[in-house]
This record gives sequence, C-alpha cells and structure tokens, in this order.
Amino acid sequence: MDFDSILFQKADEGLRVQALPAPDFFVDLSLDKIVATAIAGKEEYDLAPFFRAPLGDLAAIRYRNEIMQDLEGGSLIDHVRAFAQAMRDMRERLQQAEKLYYKYQKQWWFLDAVRTYCDGVIAFSRDVAADRPRSAGMAALRDYLSAYVQGAAFRALQEQTAAVIGGLAGVRYCMHIHGDTIEVLPYEEEPDYSAVVGKTFEKFKLGAVKDYRIKFSEWPDMNHIEAQVLDLVARRNPEVFAQLEAYCASNKGYLDAVIARFDREVQFYVAWLEHIARLRRSGLKFCYAEMSDSDKSLLSEDGFDLALAYKLAQDGSPVVCNDFHLEGKERIVIVSGPNNGGKTTFSRTFGQLHYLASLGCPVAGSRARLFLPDRIYTHYEREENIKNLRGKLQDDLVRIHDILQKATPRSIVIMNEIFTSTTTQDALVLSRSVLEHLIEQDIIAVCVTFLDELGTLSDTIVSMSSTIVPDNPAQRTYKVVRKQPDGLAYALSIAEKYRLTYALLKERLQS
Repeated sequence: MDFDSILFQKADEGLRVQALPAPDFFVDLSLDKIVATAIAGKEEYDLAPFFRAPLGDLAAIRYRNEIMQDLEGGSLIDHVRAFAQAMRDMRERLQQAEKLYYKYQKQWWFLDAVRTYCDGVIAFSRDVAADRPRSAGMAALRDYLSAYVQGAAFRALQEQTAAVIGGLAGVRYCMHIHGDTIEVLPYEEEPDYSAVVGKTFEKFKLGAVKDYRIKFSEWPDMNHIEAQVLDLVARRNPEVFAQLEAYCASNKGYLDAVIARFDREVQFYVAWLEHIARLRRSGLKFCYAEMSDSDKSLLSEDGFDLALAYKLAQDGSPVVCNDFHLEGKERIVIVSGPNNGGKTTFSRTFGQLHYLASLGCPVAGSRARLFLPDRIYTHYEREENIKNLRGKLQDDLVRIHDILQKATPRSIVIMNEIFTSTTTQDALVLSRSVLEHLIEQDIIAVCVTFLDELGTLSDTIVSMSSTIVPDNPAQRTYKVVRKQPDGLAYALSIAEKYRLTYALLKERLQS
C-alpha cells in the first residue's frame, strides 16, 4: 500500500481533524482529563485534535489497532523514540539558526540540522526494516523509508551535506594577535607547540597551581570579534563558503512532508501507550476491543474509569473494576442503587470504552466487545444557566429532546440522574417516555436513575445496581452488578437526604 499517514488511511483526513472542536460529551465522560493527562509533555506535537476525531469505519480502527500492537510488542517504540529525538534535535538547530545574527553561523546551524535529519532518517529506516513490522501501516512506512533513502533526491542531499561539512572541516588558518589587531593568515603546516610547551613547564610544577588557560564560551552566538575573524577566514576560503551559501539556498525545502507528518502523528500512539503503561504498573488491564457496526451485543470485563483510575493509582488506592454485557434484544442498562456507590463512574466507563475504542486505542479491561457508534450523546447534571431563563426541569427537557431528535439507531445515549428536580411520579412518567423512544429506535443507552421501576419496563432493558456491604449498608463496594431492582435505591436516597441512614443515626446517637 502507498504510505501517506500513520494515523489515517487517507492523508487528507488528518487535515480535516485540525478544525474539530472537542465533542460536547468530553467533559461529561471525563475524556478531557484523560486526554490532557495522556498528552502532557508532548505539547510540541499538538496531539489534542487527533483525540477529538473518532473513526467511522472498522477498517480504520483495525489499521490503528495493528500499529499499536506493533509498537507495544518489541523494540519498535524505542526506535520511534530515537527518531523523534533526532527530529527534535533537528528542529532545535533550525530554531537556533533563526535566533542567530551572523550569516555564516546561521548557515552552519542549518547545515547541521540537515545532517541530523539525514542521519536520523537513515538510522530509523534501518531500524524499522530490522523490526519486521506486521501492521499494514508500519510495513508501508518501512517501504516508504527504504525507497526514500535510496532515492536520488535524498542521496544527493546526503552527499552534498557530507561534502560541505568535509569542506568546512578542512579549513585551516592561523591568527596573529598584535595588541588589539588580529591578522588571519593561511595555515602553512606550522607545528602545534602546545604539547611541547606543556611538557617543558611540567617540570616546574609544584603541587596545585592555578590554571591560566582561557576557556572558550559554549554560548552558541558569536561575538563581533569572532564574526569578523570568520569573515576573514571566508575571504581566504571563498570556494568552501560559496559552497555553503549555495547549499543553504538550494536545500530550504529538504524536509520530506510525509516524514514530517509521521513524526507528529506517531506520537498519538506513543502518548497513549505510555499513559496506559503507567496504569498497567498498578495492576490494571487493557485490551483491544472487538468492534462491530451491526451487532449490538456488548461485553466488558474488568472495565474502569480511566480518569478516576489514574488519580487513585497516583494516591496508591485500589481501583474497583466492573463488568457488563448485553445479549440478544438487550439495549438499555438501567443503573440504580445508593448514592455515591459508583453509578456515575460506571456510566462514564461505558462511554469512555466506546469512544476510546473508536479512536483505535487499547481500552480499559481484560476483554471488550463494543459497538461502533455514529455519535455519543450524554446528559449529565449541569448548573442552572441564568442566561437562558430556564429552570432545571425545563432545561432537562430541552436537552433530552435535542438528544432524541438527533440520535439514530447507531448512536449511544448516556443519561445520568435525569428529572431529579420534579416529583417521583412525574419523573417516572417522563423517564418512561424517553426510554420508550430509545427502545423504538433500537438505541444503545445507559440510564443512571433512582427510579427502580424503570428496570422492568421492557425485555430490552437490563437492570444493574451498585452494591453495599451486606453487614454495613452505609459502606459502598463500588461494584455494579446485574440484579433485579429491590426498591431500596430511592429509599436510601431519602434516608440519606434526611440523615436517617444507619451510619448517620449512629453518629447522631453517639453525639
């Protein structure tokens, strides 16, 4: 296959994603935190747009999955890092050239940047070929690099670079310093007396003595004296410096566009693999999801909220993993149970799994079978916006109506604690109406609610509940399991509201 992009099977897709804003659901699902953590330290690559553009077909996801597997399966990722460092060194040299004032020094830094580029590309081409990548993307890159480094244009660039560097390295000259005058003369094989002088005075050395040698500054910029000396050297070696000037003028566009694009795009994979490696060291598992755009049976084993897991792992706290599955006609998960029991975290996990899998990333858990949605829609509680003059219930109705108008049978809808600002009876009627629409449209959905009755509305609905420690109802396990509603979710919410739970009563009696 022809190679254009390591992220997209068509290079123009990469241009399209640059203008995409973050999806509306990013904050609801904590994806903004996940992405920010993953790309921290890689700001020079501007990776955020790549995480805002889910893929729309299974072949594109497989393309990325295979590349991820290549990179985490051996030494290839180390070679990618070495290449990235070479490209970073090249950019630093170009940036330094822009900062400098004197012409010949600017030209030298440009020359050294091109040398760094050539050496880096040659080494990377050799290393990728030795790694024998199995993914279509990396194999195409290998073939592209091989053809590129063997091509006439690159070989000419490499030969010109070596010739100019060799010419400059062969320049020899002498300086005669008379007071405040410096004279630059041709080098005529004058001997280097430094070793002889050092040996002569060595016998007079008694103990520790002061070192009177002058150290040259390592500051990259030249002072005006050094610049004038260099000008005089250039006058005495006109052919060499003319060659340098002609080289810089004719090779301004030396950087190959495909290689430059790869240097940026491959960091999407590196950033994600480095991020999940930190979580793997805490004992958490990741897998490549089986994806389908037609089969709506779902499965996740040992899934978890990535944003919460990262925070807990930093604190050294354990992460609770959860499972879920939908089979046959099952489409909707109703999650109920006591407050602060992990229901919202479960809903976020559900959304994160589907979104990250649609990016071609390994996802949380030991096993996952997921659906490729055309869009994810979320409804999480928000603070009232005084500018729209709507109350909370009206705002809920407007937002949910908008979701139902846009959602298709290929969409995923996630709702968290809807209609909590109205009476139980009204909330039940409204929620049933929403669920009936989702059922009619055959939409996959998760609904976190205190209304247990919704779990028995249809055979397309699966009831799940956050659990508590049997001997201590106040203690949460943060495990969400499939179980029939027991009618306690709303009762526990009321009890907590009025401070009538076991733990709160015990606290009040002891005080």
